[in-house]
Amino acid sequence: MGKALEILSGGVTAPGATLTNLTMASGDSLTIRNTSEGKTKLLTTWQTGQTTAGSFAIRSPRMHDNVRGITLFAPVTLNEAKLWIPHLQDLTSQDTLIVQLSGSAAVGDIELASLLVYYENLPGIEANLITPDELKARGVDITTVPNAITTTTGPDYTGSVAINASTDLLKANTLYALVGYEVSAQAGCVTWKGSDTGNLRVGGPARTASNLETRNWFIALSNLTGYPCIPVFNSANKSNTFVEAQQDENATAVNVTSILVELTGV
Repeated sequence: MGKALEILSGGVTAPGATLTNLTMASGDSLTIRNTSEGKTKLLTTWQTGQTTAGSFAIRSPRMHDNVRGITLFAPVTLNEAKLWIPHLQDLTSQDTLIVQLSGSAAVGDIELASLLVYYENLPGIEANLITPDELKARGVDITTVPNAITTTTGPDYTGSVAINASTDLLKANTLYALVGYEVSAQAGCVTWKGSDTGNLRVGGPARTASNLETRNWFIALSNLTGYPCIPVFNSANKSNTFVEAQQDENATAVNVTSILVELTGV
């Protein structure tokens, strides 16, 4: 099974009260990837706004309706996960989602949003993803890896650095599960990407208000959705496993601490 996890991110500039289509980060598309077998699910979403609350809308002709779809409140700054619902929204192969934000009308303010999509079987991709039960059975030691991300103006992912750029203490040819993370500053999201993720970005919201939510982010995803959502990478690929962040117009630097669990087996 070609399982895969992928974050899709974008932003809008000073939309005011008008729901405005996201400008997607470079390389991201709201057209769902082509699959012939297995389901594709929207696991969760989040957004971060500035100065004025607004709305966050996701819709398409293949969802419930193409008028309102899923329209949620978009608060100021609070960058927390939405849609923690046992029933996950189905997404349709090659359908193009319409994702919109409203909010701040201040000149230059960039509002950000992300979606996290799970593919049960994506041809050509085989991400290394495990469940919490597998983590319990194979986990050895916990370690943390810091990265300093120097961002530029969003909505693109920027500041890309190899996970071993700041410290290089991972054991050779060893598997590590990425269970969660902490950040020093709020951003739209933080992401990880490498051959072990199928060269798709995985990630979550960058928020300091409650690092408790992000410390076990991928474990919580798995527990709440029933899918294997904990990324695993081999330290042999550390130089090609990259950490990035999505930031607004303020381009605030973000220190990211990846929380890893060493695993048995290779």
